[in-house]
Amino acid sequence: MTDVDALRHDIAAACRVLAARGLADGILGHISVRIDADHLLIRCRGPRERGLAFTEYADIRLVNLDGEGDLTGGYRPPNELPLHTEVLRARPEVGTVVHAHPPAVVAADLAGIRIRPVVGAFDIPGARLAEGGVPVYPRGVLVRDRRLAKEMTAAMADRPVVVLRGHGLTAAGDSPAQAVLRAISVDTIARMSLAVVGAGGTLVDLPAEDMAELPDLGSGFNEATAWRHELARLGGTAPV
Repeated sequence: MTDVDALRHDIAAACRVLAARGLADGILGHISVRIDADHLLIRCRGPRERGLAFTEYADIRLVNLDGEGDLTGGYRPPNELPLHTEVLRARPEVGTVVHAHPPAVVAADLAGIRIRPVVGAFDIPGARLAEGGVPVYPRGVLVRDRRLAKEMTAAMADRPVVVLRGHGLTAAGDSPAQAVLRAISVDTIARMSLAVVGAGGTLVDLPAEDMAELPDLGSGFNEATAWRHELARLGGTAPV
């Protein structure tokens, strides 16, 4: 396989992980990977669209920043292609953009609950991500053009994840694995926060001295091992 061929398989698997984790139920959500300054691979919709849980290699297409490219067979880029392309334009360090619709993230934000470092060793990468701040784009719109995408990207600033009010989230990373794992961490904190508040509790940030004690377990554990786990959760029934 060429590198592009391998990436198409990687993106398809990452889409299925999003669905398996409940972050992209139904037919909504997409993942892109930068190929060069003018091209990206992105999860497109075809005539046999069945949702992210059933993403196949053929659903991942190479297009330019205007959405033109390998679209044979009735495929088309997602309406929110600009959501991806504006992040890639604005942030050259980003290799992957993930857009998903986690219900818990939407519910927590609508309830006024921000993603905060309320956990510690339960999810160390998630705690670190939350400690740095997870901004909110306060418009519940379809990010379908460059104007709206620029607004979202400005709200995201230099952070790895932005919550989209009444909509979902956008996550960025070096790879599909890293970006999806970041989205999962934000979803986990949102779920836990809703559970704590729903039980009558009060959310309290992890004390600074405890945060300082959290070790960096390294990308080999935090990402490589965690991603093998996510892929293993898919089992042997997913399409390839």
